[in-house]
Amino acid sequence: MSSTNSSRPTVAVRLAAAIVRSTPERDPLALPVARRLLMDVAGICIAARHEDYVLAALAAVEQPGPCSVIGFPQGYGVEAAAFVNGIAAHGEDFDDTYEGGPVHAGAVIVPALLAAAQRHELDGVALLRGIAIGVEVTCRLCAVAPTRVHKAGFHPTAIFGVVGAVAGIGAALKLTEVQMVNAFGLAGSMAGGIIEYLADGSWTKRMHPGWAAQSAYRAVRLAQAGFKGPATVFEGTHGLFHGFANTKDGDFEAMLAGYGERWLWTTIAFKPYACGTMAHPYIDCARALRKQDITAEQVQSIECETAEGIVHRLWEPMALKASPPNAYAAKFSIPYAIAAGLVLDDAGLSAYTEPMVQRADLRMLASKVRYVVDPANPYPHQFTGHVRVTLTDGRVIEERQAYFKGGAEHPLSDADLEQKFRANCHHGGLDLSHSQALLDCVNGAFGTGAVSLTALAG
Repeated sequence: MSSTNSSRPTVAVRLAAAIVRSTPERDPLALPVARRLLMDVAGICIAARHEDYVLAALAAVEQPGPCSVIGFPQGYGVEAAAFVNGIAAHGEDFDDTYEGGPVHAGAVIVPALLAAAQRHELDGVALLRGIAIGVEVTCRLCAVAPTRVHKAGFHPTAIFGVVGAVAGIGAALKLTEVQMVNAFGLAGSMAGGIIEYLADGSWTKRMHPGWAAQSAYRAVRLAQAGFKGPATVFEGTHGLFHGFANTKDGDFEAMLAGYGERWLWTTIAFKPYACGTMAHPYIDCARALRKQDITAEQVQSIECETAEGIVHRLWEPMALKASPPNAYAAKFSIPYAIAAGLVLDDAGLSAYTEPMVQRADLRMLASKVRYVVDPANPYPHQFTGHVRVTLTDGRVIEERQAYFKGGAEHPLSDADLEQKFRANCHHGGLDLSHSQALLDCVNGAFGTGAVSLTALAG
């Protein structure tokens, strides 16, 4: 079924065949993980619903329809709903992460599948299957050329998310293998998302998951209608990884190996802090130092060991990271994250407001932070933290953390996630009764009947 002259099936052909045959929804972990994903995304969307970037996205779409934008009463078309929900889900950088990426799968896949489920009146089983396959494919793409997409200047969530959402929507709508291959081919021309937002804290990263979610739906519908896409979209001379990872030598066997037998999506990590994932272990180290009664006034300097792969996003340029121009830019600064952990004992939504980020004491402490690259750091397979503080009295105290709290090895409990959900709902202005109605909607979404999301509306 390959469109090339080679007798070997293309990567897209092999992936499509594996997807059609697979049954991730039967895995015992599937339902609880899908519920956690949906609960987390829904809560974050509520928390963000009054933010300027969400309101701007909503004002930019003019597409009425049957689909819900979480936290708003009006119905929207499938692409508009997927677009705005994707932006809201990722806008506070509080959403799930796959540690082998990093990539934010839920913020693309959940909005895409919710919209498709409402538009096509899918049942909860189809929703579960679509989320499982969409997240799985998004995560597996990270194994092809680790760290190269970021280094090439692109956001993996934007690039891999559109492909994963095609897989998820396609599986939920029961595309044939041929249609799935065409949809993958089309998605390659819809992928995009540069990381220049790092220069000034502008909003484009927030847009990426929404753009990927809406684009995936269009790719699937085009493929259903017979529109053709290149079967060599992944490995081709001018394919996805050539364009977005600057390589023709991707390890596609690593991406395909064990598909249908070993699931990655059930290891998805949930964030306790509202900032870039790789900063989290550093926040934990800073909070541990605070527990030893270390105060900002005692700090002469801070040195941190770090991975080379995150330097260009979370450490450099140092002057910008020490004095972020706005609250969004601060989310991608490890120096600010360390200051927040030590001074505020947290890095939740309240740590990333404009007044907080401008505080002189936080900026002064952030300016004392430096890094050294540890060539043995296990990133991207493992996220670690290290903070070594030299105090004004000459003492040196350090903390290390070899894991990401919330990740596969140290997951947040169901109680932790529900507490996060309720706090996000409160932040977004929902009272207890409305928060509970939303939670009941999440818990019932994967039943055998048509998916009902009326409680998601504000």
